[in-house]
Amino acid sequence: MIIDCHGHFTTAPPQLAHWRDRQVAAAGSAGDTPDPDDLVITDDDLREAIEGNQLRLMDERGTDLTIFSPRASFMAHHIGDFAVSSAWARICNDLVHRVSTLYPDRFATGAMLPQSPGVDPATCLPELRRAVEELGAVSVNLNPDPSGGSWNAPPLTDRSWYPLYEAMAEYDIPAMIHVSTSCNPAFHTTGAHYLNADTAAFMQLVQGDLFADFPTLRFVIPHGGGAVPYHWGRFRGLAMALGRPDPETLLDNVFFDTCVYHQPGIDLLTRVIPARSVLFASEMIGAVRDIDPRTGHHFDDTKRYVDATSNLSDAERAAVYAGNALRVFPRLADR
Repeated sequence: MIIDCHGHFTTAPPQLAHWRDRQVAAAGSAGDTPDPDDLVITDDDLREAIEGNQLRLMDERGTDLTIFSPRASFMAHHIGDFAVSSAWARICNDLVHRVSTLYPDRFATGAMLPQSPGVDPATCLPELRRAVEELGAVSVNLNPDPSGGSWNAPPLTDRSWYPLYEAMAEYDIPAMIHVSTSCNPAFHTTGAHYLNADTAAFMQLVQGDLFADFPTLRFVIPHGGGAVPYHWGRFRGLAMALGRPDPETLLDNVFFDTCVYHQPGIDLLTRVIPARSVLFASEMIGAVRDIDPRTGHHFDDTKRYVDATSNLSDAERAAVYAGNALRVFPRLADR
């Protein structure tokens, strides 16, 4: 089995974006907030959105199952207030759940949280619990910067996050560290903000003692870990200078995915990071959708790179493709 731990509903029917436009417009004015019941998306709409896109590519590339979450750049936690984020998260989570219900052997639900800048993270608990208990979510996405590029949230090791971690530990559910749209023109959303956040999150974990308080807590840092594996010596040296443990001690709780879009990147990732801490992913259909003219294949067809790397034994490759995911996402394994 090949499990892609990082997929987003980037091809949702256009009705979703139209409803969101109305919500955003109302959040910035005195207009009426749209009713969630105004959004009508049929099962046939969902089938059309999935079968010619994600499902087709999964079949072509040999992926069996994808952990599927709402479109990351659409989370846009910086827009409006908590009520806006709460309604939006509920709608988006319900949609990915419907996809996983229509194709239960091919998709599993990953939920977004209704975060809002400056709002206590504990306000996300009702949606987290609903996503797990009612929607069968196997993962949640956690945004370390709900402000969209201002970075005014406390580090992930701050105790204000602990109510979320307590619930995650209770449900034995991991989080993917994933920011959303950048409002800062200095940081391109997918080319800079995403990778910056991956790197910043790991450094926050190096500096803190989070896993001493939550030994079973698990984070997936996407996009190959941002800069982390590619500057591993820097992080080891900084940890020494700060009197912190070697970063490798984090790798029972922190995992990196294979959303790295060239062979040398996957080769380095699998050379530096132990295979037990690498999860297969493509982020398909995501930020990079074109065909690489040097190879004739899509940049995000990451299975080709994992197949080709000489740094993994057959057993390690099987772990990257499925075994690690079933260990990191026990609710998926239970399914």
